[in-house]
Amino acid sequence: MTSRKDFLSQQAPENYVAGLGRGATGFTTRSDLGPAREGPSEDQIKEALAKRAAQLGAPTPSAYGVGEKKEDDDDDERFQDPENEVGLFATGAYDRDDDEADRIYQDIDERMDRRRKARREAREKQEREEYEAKNPKIQQQFADLKRSLGSVTDEQWQNIPEVGDLTGKNRRTKQNLRQRFYAVPDSVIAGARNSTEFDTSVNEGAATNGSSNDKVDGTMTNFADIGAARDKVLQVNLDKAAMGSADANSGSASTIDPKGYLTSLSKTELKGQSYDIGDVKRVESLLQSVIKTNSRHPPGYIALARLHELAGKPVKARDVMAQCCSLNPHSEDAWLENIRMSEGHNAKVIAAAAVKENAQSTRLWTRATELETDQLSKKRVLRRALDLLPKSVVLWKQLVQLSEDEAEARLLLSKACSEIPASIELHLALARIVETVDEARKVLNTCRRANPKNAEVWIAATRLEEQVGSKNTQNIMKRGVQSLANENAMLKREEWIEQAEKCEEEGAIVTAQSIIRETLSYGLDEDDDRKKLFMEDAQASISKGRYGVARAIYAYILRIWPTSKSAWEASASLEKAHGKKEELWNVLEKAVEAVPQADDLWIQYANEKYQSGDVDGARIVLGKAFNQSPSENIYLEAINIEAKNGQIEQARELLAQARQEAGTDRVWVKSVAFARSYPPPSDTNGTSSTALDLVTQGLQIYPAQPKLWMQKAQIYESLALLPQAREAYSTGTRACPRSTTLWLLFSRLEELKAGSVVKARSVLDRAKAANPKNERLWLESVRLERRAGNLSAAKNLMARALQPGECHKSGPLWSERIWHLEPRTQRKPLSLEAVKVVESDPTLFVTVARVFWAERKLAKAVTWFEKAILLDSDVGDTWAWYWKFLQMHGGEEKRADVLGKMVLAEPRHGEVWAG
Repeated sequence: MTSRKDFLSQQAPENYVAGLGRGATGFTTRSDLGPAREGPSEDQIKEALAKRAAQLGAPTPSAYGVGEKKEDDDDDERFQDPENEVGLFATGAYDRDDDEADRIYQDIDERMDRRRKARREAREKQEREEYEAKNPKIQQQFADLKRSLGSVTDEQWQNIPEVGDLTGKNRRTKQNLRQRFYAVPDSVIAGARNSTEFDTSVNEGAATNGSSNDKVDGTMTNFADIGAARDKVLQVNLDKAAMGSADANSGSASTIDPKGYLTSLSKTELKGQSYDIGDVKRVESLLQSVIKTNSRHPPGYIALARLHELAGKPVKARDVMAQCCSLNPHSEDAWLENIRMSEGHNAKVIAAAAVKENAQSTRLWTRATELETDQLSKKRVLRRALDLLPKSVVLWKQLVQLSEDEAEARLLLSKACSEIPASIELHLALARIVETVDEARKVLNTCRRANPKNAEVWIAATRLEEQVGSKNTQNIMKRGVQSLANENAMLKREEWIEQAEKCEEEGAIVTAQSIIRETLSYGLDEDDDRKKLFMEDAQASISKGRYGVARAIYAYILRIWPTSKSAWEASASLEKAHGKKEELWNVLEKAVEAVPQADDLWIQYANEKYQSGDVDGARIVLGKAFNQSPSENIYLEAINIEAKNGQIEQARELLAQARQEAGTDRVWVKSVAFARSYPPPSDTNGTSSTALDLVTQGLQIYPAQPKLWMQKAQIYESLALLPQAREAYSTGTRACPRSTTLWLLFSRLEELKAGSVVKARSVLDRAKAANPKNERLWLESVRLERRAGNLSAAKNLMARALQPGECHKSGPLWSERIWHLEPRTQRKPLSLEAVKVVESDPTLFVTVARVFWAERKLAKAVTWFEKAILLDSDVGDTWAWYWKFLQMHGGEEKRADVLGKMVLAEPRHGEVWAG
C-alpha cells in the first residue's frame, strides 16, 4: 500500500488552476523575463531626431515621427463602437456549458423560425406580387400587342416599310459604294466563254447520279446534292462522336483513371469479332506499365486479366491472376477474381488457398461456401469459418438458413446470440422460432440488456405481446420510451411515426397505436402549435395509406383536446372514406357527446343514419339534437329528412314551429322554397298565394335578405307579372346593393324576359358601380354583349376586366376569353399566359384540360382535370366535365374510381352544377 492518492495520477479537469480554490494567484518574476537593460530615454531620442533633422534641413519631428499622444488615443478602435462585438470574447475558453448554450439558442431560433414561417412566406408572396404589379416585365407589357399580330394580313405585312438610315450622308456613301468597279477574274471570263460550247463526251458522274441535265456553269443550284452533302457531313460528325464515346468506354484513351477503369471494363462487352486488335494491344500495354510500376496494385492485375478474358484468352487471364495472388496474398479482390475465372475443382483449390492466407475474410469464406454443391459440404465450410470468425453475423445467418430442422436452427441461433450478444437481428430471429412465449421474452430481455440504446428491441417486445393477445403492450412501450430517454437514445418523432407505419404495414396495428400514443409529443413544448402539427402528421399518414396510424394520431389529439370540432370532423371523414359504417357511427356518437353544441356533427350523424336506410335512427339523433341545441340547422335538417321520406305535412308543421322558435332568415327562405315546391291544397290553379304571403312576411322581418327578394321576384316571374317582378328586383337591389346574384337575376329579367338589352346593360353598369372589381358582374357584361352579337364590345369589356387594377386574376374571365373571344389557334398560348397570371383556379384548369382535349392530347387533359379536382373538389362543374371526358376516353375502372371520389366529395357549387 502506498499513501499516494489515486487522483494525482488522473488528468486535471478543464479550466483547472492550481491553488485557485485557496486564494492563490499567479505571479511573474525577473527570472521569467530575463535580464533587463535600460534603453535610451525619450529626451535622448528627441535630441537625436532634432540633430538628424538639422543635418537634412527638415523641421524637427517628435519622437518616432509621431505627434504628441492624446489621453484617449490608447483606446482600441473597436471599443469606440458599442455595436462592434468582433473578437470581444476571443480570448475566452469554449467549454461544454458554452456548447450546450449554443445548442439551446439554436433550437429556440429554429422553433421561432418554424412558427413565423407561414406569416413570413405570406408577406414575401404579397410583396413579390406588389412588386411585379408595379414593375411588370417587358414581355408582359407587350403580350397583348404580340397577340394582336396574329390578326395582321399578308397585305399589311407586305406594306410595312423597311427600316433604314435615309440621312443624306449615308445615302451618298451607299451610292458611291454601288458605283465602284472591280476587276473580273479570268475564271469568270473563261466560264462565260465555255458556256456556249457543246461537249460531245458523256460525264460519267453526271450519268450515274442522274443529273446530266443540270448546267455546270453555276447558274443552276442542285438542292438535292446540297441536302445529300449535308446529311453526309452530319453522319460523319455522328460517327466521330460515337467513336469517341466508344474509345472512352473501351479504355483506349491516353490517360486511365486508377479508380474507375475497372468499372469501365466491366461495362464493356466485346463479342466475338466486335473488338479491334489494335485497341486491345494499346490497352494491354498501358495496363502492363501499371503493374510494372506497382506490382503490389491488385486492381491493375484484375483489369489486365479481364482484358485478356474479353479478348478470348482465358488461360492468360488466369495466369495474370495467379501472379497477382502470389504477389498480393492478402487481397480479397484478387482472390475473388481468381476464383471467378476458374472452374470446378480448380476454383475450390484457389478458394482453399485464399482462406488459408485470409482466414478472417468473410467474403472469401462465403465464396468458398458457394462453390460447394451439397448442403453437408456447405455446412462443413461454414462451421470451419465460424471457428475462426465466431463474431460474423453473415456466416451465422448462412448456416442457420442451411438448417432444415427448426430445432437445429434454434440451437444455432442460441449459440450465435451467445457469441454476438450485440446482434439485434439474430436475437429477433431466435425470438421468432422459440417454442414458448416466455422463452421469447427471455431472449428479448437479454438483447435489451446488451443493447440498451436500441428502440427496435422494445418494438419487437411490444409486437410479441400483441401477437399473444396481451393487454400489456402499452406498458411495455411506455417503459421502452422511458428507458431510451434515460439513455439519451430517443429517436426523433418523425422516425417514431415511420416505425409505427412500418408496424402497420406488417400487421401490428396495436403496436403502431402504442408507439403513437407514447412518442407523438416527444420534443414538443406546450406553446408550440401541436394540434396543427399533429393534424398534418395524420394527413401525411393518410396519403401513404396508413389509416391505422392516422386513427391513432386523431385519438391522441382528441385525448388532449376532447372538444375540438375540427379533430372530430377529421376523424369522421377518415372513417367515412376508409372505415366501416359502424366505426363511423361510433366516432360520431362520441363527437356529439363531447361537443353537443356542434350542429354540423349532429347533422352529419343524422345524414349517415338516413343514407344507410335507418330513418328512425336519424329521427332519434335529431330528437337528441333538439334537446341539446334546437337551432335552425337542426330544424332544417329534420325538415329535409321528412320531405325526402314523403312526410310533407309533418315537414310543413316543423317549418311552422321553426318560424316561431328559431325564426331566422334561413328558416323563412326555406319556408318559401318549401311552399313553392310543395304548395298546400289551398293554392288552386298555381297562384302561389301561400309562398307570396310567406315571402312578404319574411321581408317585413328581414328586409336586407337578398334571397327573399329573389324568391318574390321569381314568384312574379312564374305568374308572368313582369312589372311586379321588375319592381321586386329594383327594390331588392336598393335594399341589398352588395348582392351580386340579385343584380344578375335583374339583368337577365330585362334581357331574356323583357327583351331589352339596353336596360340589362344599364343594370349591370349600376351593379359594377356598386360592386367594383366583381368578376361575376364583368363576366355577365361580356356574355350579354356576346349574346347580343356585339363581339367587339365584348372584347373591349374583357380587356377592361383583365386590367391589373380590376380582375386580372379571375379564372372564369380568362376561360371566357379563351373559349369564346379568341380564335382557335390562340387558345393554347393564351391558356399558358392565363395560368402564369392566375396560378390556381379550377375553372381555368378545366378550360386548359378542354383545350388539350380538343387537340387530342388526352394524357395532358387528364392531368389538368385532376389538378382542378385537387384544387377544389367542391366544384361540381369540374366533376361534370371530367365525367363527360371519361365517358368518351376512359375505361370502366377509371370511371368507377372517379365516380366513387365524386360521391365522397359531395360537390355543391358550380355555375352550372348549382344553377
